[in-house]
Amino acid sequence: MPPETPTTGAPAPGAPAGAPAGRRSRLTAALRPGNAGVVYALVLIVAVLTLLSAQLGRPSYLSATNITNILDQSSLVAILAVFTTVVLISGNFDLSVASVAAFSAATVLSLVSALGLPLAMAIALGAGLVCGVVNGVIVQRVGINAFIVTLGTMTAVRGLVLIVTDGRTITAKDPEAQQALIALQAGYWTIPHILAVAGVVALIVGGVLALLARRSGGSPVRGAVVAAAGVVLVALSPVLGFELRLSKPTYYLLAIVTITWAVLRYTVIGRRLYAVGSNAEAARLSGINVDRYKIGAFVLNGLGSGFVGVLFAAKLLAINPTGLQGTELTVLAAAILGGTSLFGGLGSVLKSVVGALILFTLDNGFNVLNLGANYQGVIVGTVVIVAAAIYTIAGRQRQVRRVRESQAQPERTAPEPAKTQRQGALR
Repeated sequence: MPPETPTTGAPAPGAPAGAPAGRRSRLTAALRPGNAGVVYALVLIVAVLTLLSAQLGRPSYLSATNITNILDQSSLVAILAVFTTVVLISGNFDLSVASVAAFSAATVLSLVSALGLPLAMAIALGAGLVCGVVNGVIVQRVGINAFIVTLGTMTAVRGLVLIVTDGRTITAKDPEAQQALIALQAGYWTIPHILAVAGVVALIVGGVLALLARRSGGSPVRGAVVAAAGVVLVALSPVLGFELRLSKPTYYLLAIVTITWAVLRYTVIGRRLYAVGSNAEAARLSGINVDRYKIGAFVLNGLGSGFVGVLFAAKLLAINPTGLQGTELTVLAAAILGGTSLFGGLGSVLKSVVGALILFTLDNGFNVLNLGANYQGVIVGTVVIVAAAIYTIAGRQRQVRRVRESQAQPERTAPEPAKTQRQGALR
C-alpha cells in the first residue's frame, strides 16, 4: 500500500522530496518573520523614511542618487559582514577584521609608489591572509577561545598599523600610484530602467523555478509568485522606473555575496561548514576534517578583510592609525541583524548584507531628516537588540516545534494495541 499522508499536510515517509506540501511548507517557513524578518524590517524602514521625508518637504528618499549613496557607503562593511558570517557559521568568532583591513590599507599605501599597484596589492592581501592563518591556527590547534584570540590579534594588528604609519597619516604621493588606486574603486556603471531589468530577471527566474518544480512533481507556486512579481515590476517601470548608477565596490559586493551564497547553499563545502558549526563532534565522527573548515573560514575572512582594506585605501588615498577603528562592531551588528547565530551552524550571507543595508539606511535617514547624532546611537542599538530578541524567540519556538513533532511522530507511526492484538489472534 502507498504511504499514508499525515493529517498535518506534511509529506509521508517515502513520499517524493519535492512533494507539493513540502514545497509549500518550505515556502511558508521562508516567509515567516523569524526567517525573513530582516527583509521586512528593511522595507518598513525605507517606507517610513520615505513618508517622513515627503511630510517634512525633504528631497525624495528613494531617489536614484540616494540609493546609490546608500549602496556605496555600505558596500565595504557588507563585504566584511559576508566573510564574518562564514566564520560565525563555522562556530567561531573574529573581532580583528577592522584592524586587519586597516593593516592591509597601510601596507598597500606604503608600498604602491615603490612597487606598483599589482605587487603592493598582492602583499596587502597576503598580509590579511597571514592574519587569518594566525587566528585559525591558534584557535584550532592551540585550543584558545576565538573571542580571546581575535581580541588579542585585533590589538596586536592595530599596533602593526601604528608601526607602518609611524603614528601619522600616510598617503600615496606618487601621481601614477594615486591614479592606479583611484581606478580600482572609482567610477559608476549605469543600469538603465532598473525596475524593468529586475522584472525581466524575475520573470526568467520564476519561469525556471516553475519548470523545475513541474518536472520534479512539485508545485510551481513559488515560481509563479516570482514571475508575477516580475510582471508587476515591468508594469511599474514606465511610472517609477529610473536608471541606477552603481559604484565599483557595489559590484564587488554583488559578486562576492553571490559566489559565497551559492557555495554555502549548493555545494558540499557549504553543507559541511554548516555541519561543523552546528555540531563539531558529530561532524568529526562523520569523517569531516573540522580543523580544515574552521581554519579555512578564518583564512577566507583574513583575505576578505585585506581586500576591503585595499578598497578603503583606494577610496581615501590615505590611512591613519585609527582608520576603520570600531568597524568590527558594525560588522557584527549587521550579521546579528541578519539572524546569524553567534553559536555557529546558522546564518545567511544574504541576510547579513540586508542587515548592513539596514544600518546604513538608518544613518542615511537620520542625515536626511536632520536628526541629531545624539539619538542615532540609541536608535541603532535598540534596533540591534530588538532584532536579536526576535531571532532568539523565533529560534526557541522552532526548537519547541521540532520537539513536539518528534514526540508526535512515534504516536502516528506506532500500531494501535487493540489492532495489533486482533492481528495476532487471527494468526
